[in-house]
Amino acid sequence: MSSLELEPLEKAVVQLEVGINLVQQDPDNELLLDGAIQRFEYTIDLSWKFLQRYLINGLQVEQSVIRSKKDLFREAARLEIIDDAESWISHYEARNATSHNYNHEIASRVYAQAKLFLPDVKELMEVLKGAN
Repeated sequence: MSSLELEPLEKAVVQLEVGINLVQQDPDNELLLDGAIQRFEYTIDLSWKFLQRYLINGLQVEQSVIRSKKDLFREAARLEIIDDAESWISHYEARNATSHNYNHEIASRVYAQAKLFLPDVKELMEVLKGAN
């Protein structure tokens, strides 16, 4: 397997963590909240793309097995790349919730999901680094 260039994902994870920390310091600042959500969106997008690349190119999983993001996360959990497919599905669904309509209640829920996502993506990073 060719090694994955993980630097973009590593940088995104760091930026997500910074964004979450800033919101925790100033929870009423909607601009910071929006920024943390934006960082969550691109970090989860990078995550599933790296995960898919690793499964298909690294583990030789047939692409036909991965027809959707849910399939991707379930296959990754089956292969013990991630711990819990349902958590990742929830992360991805939260990511998609922001693209349809914006309101503060949705933003707050997505931000809460982003905080849950952070340890999961850090764990994925460690798995991918170990595979390189």
